[in-house]
Amino acid sequence: MASLLIVGADHLGNIPEHLAGLGVNEVLHMSGRKCQMTRKGIPEKVDAVLVLTDYVNHNLTKVIKQQAKEQDVPIYYAKRSWCSVKQALCSCADTCEWLKTT
Repeated sequence: MASLLIVGADHLGNIPEHLAGLGVNEVLHMSGRKCQMTRKGIPEKVDAVLVLTDYVNHNLTKVIKQQAKEQDVPIYYAKRSWCSVKQALCSCADTCEWLKTT
């Protein structure tokens, strides 16, 4: 079972369905619109973090990056398109490195 925290974007569209196809069973979403989101932090049960760079508060990105480093959680950056998300999470061999370890 793998869980992924997505930071940024108001709506994820069909990204959670695509992620399920890669083996991600739980997708948590933090829109990052409100300044209070910086206090929320990364939940302990998260295996990786994905930051959608075109729809995120810059201060929140900085805080999430620091928390991911402190919690030793892999962090990935992508635009909101599925192609960009898959490219960020997976290698050319179509396998996701962080999913192998969970």
